Amino acid sequence: MIVKPADRTANVQEYYFSQKLAQIERMRREGSDVINLGIGSPDQPPSGNTISALIDEANKPSSHGYQSYTGIPALRKAFSDWYGKYFHVTLNPDNEILLLMGSKEGIMHISMAFVNPGDEVLIPDPGYPTYSSVTNLVGGIVKKYNLTEEKGWFPDLQSLERSDLRKVKLMWVNYPHMPTGAKGSIDLFEKLVAFASKHKILLCNDNPYSFILNNKYNSLLAVDGAKEIALELNSLSKSHNMAGWRIGMVAGHSDYIKTILKVKSNMDSGMFLAMQRAAIEALKNPESWNGLINSIYSKRRKIVEEIMELLKCRFDKSQVGLFVWGRIPEEIPDCESYIEEILVKCLVFITPGFIFGKNGERYIRISLCATEEKLNDAKNRIKNFLLPNK
Repeated sequence: MIVKPADRTANVQEYYFSQKLAQIERMRREGSDVINLGIGSPDQPPSGNTISALIDEANKPSSHGYQSYTGIPALRKAFSDWYGKYFHVTLNPDNEILLLMGSKEGIMHISMAFVNPGDEVLIPDPGYPTYSSVTNLVGGIVKKYNLTEEKGWFPDLQSLERSDLRKVKLMWVNYPHMPTGAKGSIDLFEKLVAFASKHKILLCNDNPYSFILNNKYNSLLAVDGAKEIALELNSLSKSHNMAGWRIGMVAGHSDYIKTILKVKSNMDSGMFLAMQRAAIEALKNPESWNGLINSIYSKRRKIVEEIMELLKCRFDKSQVGLFVWGRIPEEIPDCESYIEEILVKCLVFITPGFIFGKNGERYIRISLCATEEKLNDAKNRIKNFLLPNK
């Protein structure tokens, strides 16, 4: 390489799934029929009215120009109505909601807007790897806090209180939690808001999983005083089967939103109008549509639980979201090698928990984003590998 990369790239690695998808693609080109149960990319379509709205708007000659950085008012109003209906949170669509091209991008926008080089950022372990990688990219210092099965995958705030928090600027939380499926609660959010207020830490909840196999919708912003110290990210990727559309939002105090907009407006040129019109329709989906989607996930989950039982993994049947998270048996010495063996010998890819942090090292995660036929095929392959004579 003739030109030396920026120093910041030395602090991050290529995303694990980027590498693994490339490996799976090579295996498929060589003739292996790999079943991918690793990634939470919904395989069902959005609602029919969502797709119709996209087509109708895209057919208009006037729909293809640049759009507002903040999103059209009608979409911000639709997000506001959605939050009012399901989360019982009042958001001013004019200045408390900012449209994003996916909540993953929002993690970068928020970090660039608030984290200076040397600032510390509290990040859950296990947790979404992007929190750490983005913190490193903006020059922040990753400060992990432990989530453990023994404590229900909730933060130990008493332990955090005993640590040095003077340099902490931001704290990431994610409930319902990925990868563990812990639901969270308003009681937890109240404690988190009190903690963040006491230490003047910007609290950010990443909230894309509320609607998957869950009927209790909680928002951090429902807590009194939360807007003064907190932001919440949300997305249509999981809840509305629109992962590839890249439509999300961040909500919070208008001053925080203005600051994030300074970053965002220098990084994109607005979202295609047809997608925004379609998102408005998606947000109007009746609860019966959510119920139909969850009935499909529920049937799939039963098969995934059978796979977990085949693998002799311990798991919590009350977890929610797009995955099942389970602890591997103690006799398995190394999770990563075990997962690789299943990939090579069974042609089934399962996510090893170590990618989410050291507290995930003895766990695996299986996605529900595959048909019942595919899941049963994966189960049979694993059964034949583990029990070849049965």
